[in-house]
Amino acid sequence: MRLGLRLFLGFFLVAGLSAFILLRVVLGEFKPSVREVMEDMMVDTANLVAELARDELAAMPPGGDLTGTRFAQRVQDYSERPIDARILSARKRTLDFRIYVTDAAGRVVLDTGPAPAVGQDYSGWNDVARTLRGQYGARSTLEPLNPYGNAGDLGNGKDAKGSPVMYVAAPVRSGGRTIGVVTVAKPAAAVQQIISRAERRIWIAGLSLLAVSLAVGVAVTVWMILTVRRLRRYAQEVQLGQRQAPPKVPGELGDLASAMDAMRERLDGRERLEHMARALTHELKSPLAALRGAGELLQDELPAADRQRFAAQVVSQSERMTELVERLLALSTLELRRGPEHPRPVALAETVDEVLAQLDDRLQQQALTVRWQRRDPVRLQADAEMLMLAISNLLTNAADFAPAGSALELQVGVDAPSGSQGRSRAFFELRDHGPGVPPSAFAQLGERFFSTARPGSLRKGSGLGLAIVRQIAELHRGELRFEPAAPGLRVRLEFPDFTGASQTSS
Repeated sequence: MRLGLRLFLGFFLVAGLSAFILLRVVLGEFKPSVREVMEDMMVDTANLVAELARDELAAMPPGGDLTGTRFAQRVQDYSERPIDARILSARKRTLDFRIYVTDAAGRVVLDTGPAPAVGQDYSGWNDVARTLRGQYGARSTLEPLNPYGNAGDLGNGKDAKGSPVMYVAAPVRSGGRTIGVVTVAKPAAAVQQIISRAERRIWIAGLSLLAVSLAVGVAVTVWMILTVRRLRRYAQEVQLGQRQAPPKVPGELGDLASAMDAMRERLDGRERLEHMARALTHELKSPLAALRGAGELLQDELPAADRQRFAAQVVSQSERMTELVERLLALSTLELRRGPEHPRPVALAETVDEVLAQLDDRLQQQALTVRWQRRDPVRLQADAEMLMLAISNLLTNAADFAPAGSALELQVGVDAPSGSQGRSRAFFELRDHGPGVPPSAFAQLGERFFSTARPGSLRKGSGLGLAIVRQIAELHRGELRFEPAAPGLRVRLEFPDFTGASQTSS
């Protein structure tokens, strides 16, 4: 299972279980809490009504009832009182309390229900029995039919058949003794609309919270996946030997990227040092052997001509070693960079002209001519010094292999994109008319310390010149290519970043 899917499933389980448990707890506590509040209000109401009924219940003759009394009339007026109250988003249009009063024996002496139970014995009901014993009297009974008719707009709008009804009683006391009981009843359906609406809102809020949590989880997962993929791609590029800057990511992953880059730098530096030491040792053997031989011969008495020849050999081999060390240092410096140090718009053809001016003496000594095959006014976004170094190495290498009196053919231009997804690339191309390179050697051109023999000589170069050119091309996200020219070799230096035509046409 992929990392992203594991992260998302883990987040989904945590968020889903948390939302489920929260909803269960909230909804499980909501209904009992509403009923507790309703019962608390009914306790206050029952005790208030008990105080109002005390005098008339105390004056009631034995076996009589409260029908026709002032208290009974006021209670009846309450039940018939018109009401239209808006409670937040709910609307209440009926009064839902049923009130009945019993005497000290539990006989009903007043009842506001639609089917009055006056004269019936309620002494067995918990609300009446427990109150007469001096305890808190309350009960909840599932009524087969709503005895109050309409449950009101706060109810479910239907007959409350099968709906629970809550009864709360309060004692009527006179002269220190209990002379009766007042019971206040209210159907649960009267507040069911409020409960249902609140539950619906809780569900909506809970599901919305879950959706937002999942959206955040998806966003975090996608961010984590993209970040990890960037780190993986960076590691793969490092494995392939490409020099790329570590991805900039925040937090611990950014620290990991920096640690990976530091580790890569140390490993690259160690590997580069080992390889360079081996290659340098190999390359220095020939000039050191030549120097040692010349030095030993110079210790003896030699004719002036021989002494001059061996002294020139010492100078030549010393210069060769100096050039080798300088180029190796230059290549090492380039390999430590991740891109051009001072990029700016540079005219490619004019840069070639500057390098040709520096090499003019050598070209004249070899009677080499420069022939422009194409010269477009192209400007590159590049480091001018690096670009001149690359072109200088290419021209020097071509001069080493070009026969005297031949021509160096140059081109500067822009290739049209190939295909719908291709991009234009600026290029510098150089062709010499020398012996060329064997097909088996093309794959190794541009590697450090690989070179072919110069024409008319067994001496090889260090191969660092083309390695420097390749490194400069890679730092500019470009490419160094070689093609057989028959006769000679065609070298092409390509760059993807160019700003268009130069302002100065040549």
